[in-house]
Amino acid sequence: MGAEHGFVVITAVLVGLGHRSVGYASYVDAHPDELRIVAVAEPDPVRRERYAKRFGVEEGCCFDSAETLAAAGKLADVAINGTMDEIHIETTIPLLNAGYDVLLEKPIAPSQDELRMLEEVVETTGQKVVICHVLRYAPFYVAIKERVARGDIGDILHIHSTENVSYHHMAVAFIRGKWNRRDVNPMLLAKCCHDLDLLCWMKSGIRPRKVASFGGRHFFTTENAPVDASKVCIDCELERGCEYSALRHHVDNEWWPFYALAGESAYESGGVVGVEEKIGHVSTSEYGRCVWHCDNDVVDRQSVIVEFEDGCVATHDMVTNSAKGVRRIQITGTKGEIYGDMIEGTFVVSKPGATKGTEALVEEINVNLKDDHHGGGDLRLVADFLSVVRGEGGSISTTSLSDSINSHLIAYAADVAMREERVVTID
Repeated sequence: MGAEHGFVVITAVLVGLGHRSVGYASYVDAHPDELRIVAVAEPDPVRRERYAKRFGVEEGCCFDSAETLAAAGKLADVAINGTMDEIHIETTIPLLNAGYDVLLEKPIAPSQDELRMLEEVVETTGQKVVICHVLRYAPFYVAIKERVARGDIGDILHIHSTENVSYHHMAVAFIRGKWNRRDVNPMLLAKCCHDLDLLCWMKSGIRPRKVASFGGRHFFTTENAPVDASKVCIDCELERGCEYSALRHHVDNEWWPFYALAGESAYESGGVVGVEEKIGHVSTSEYGRCVWHCDNDVVDRQSVIVEFEDGCVATHDMVTNSAKGVRRIQITGTKGEIYGDMIEGTFVVSKPGATKGTEALVEEINVNLKDDHHGGGDLRLVADFLSVVRGEGGSISTTSLSDSINSHLIAYAADVAMREERVVTID
């Protein structure tokens, strides 16, 4: 760590120069007195050069992998690991052994065995690992957690949360894209470990005990393809009238470019991509396939029921194909309840009101959301991680790794419970 202008400056290495890690690293733009990027590790040379220039990293501090970076010795205080899900553990362990504290993108690991491996290395090295459960840091959920923590609604009896995944997000990420196969990650882990983490965070310190789950892939199948639908959008006579058209999504509306244009030379180098280039790239990549003719096998809906050790029950519904993305939560306690909508940024606290001569006492709260991803959570997460590294203890959103893994244990158990049609006990 260095000190400039009275602030402790944390130095960082970036591992995996994708959308998430670069987003976290952008914290330096407004806070150069708190964070400085001094090295990068990325196998793609174009992306490596682009972001080395973006963050002012010298050529000698650019590496092609986490392993070669770790072998160079400790070059900074911390590492921000935004590699793909399936290599999180194999890239994080060398960083921990090299002495880095790590900010690790979610989900932590695709299996419980790998999760335990990480826990063991953390215990052995004594290094800190903070998981990017960014919704904990969104002002909306922080405000709700503070109400719960101070006892406004008493002891929690039940929690219900819902995530509605928009049709275009489902199409780009979980049907055409990187997370469309269960052998990479079950859908509940890939998409909803945030939401499962919120359930556990509201019950922090009390472990989940039993899990049941129902769901499946029922809509995005070959059997449901419209008559005359082609296997790729560019050749389909239905394309202009199709709400799932890849050309509508990624060319006309310019949605999800960091997925759909990945690998396109001008985009990767930070240049402008013309319409014809977009059409050509999308049409020849996996992102140009018909949503009913892909190799996806993850569920397109799933519900999970969790019983905690104190008897509290929590439920979460993951629903896809929604017109817009929505997250809602309802928490019922012994003294009242909280209901809110993260996208709207509002929640209501209701309490019984018989002694006041009314059915219920209602307080409406409008949270001031910032224009930041995940309801304002992304950059607040980075700020909190730096606080932890500086020894300041972090905020109400920060818990130990052992507490942060509960959402993953639920996701693993839910996948088994759904497939085997039984209740799973978490060890």
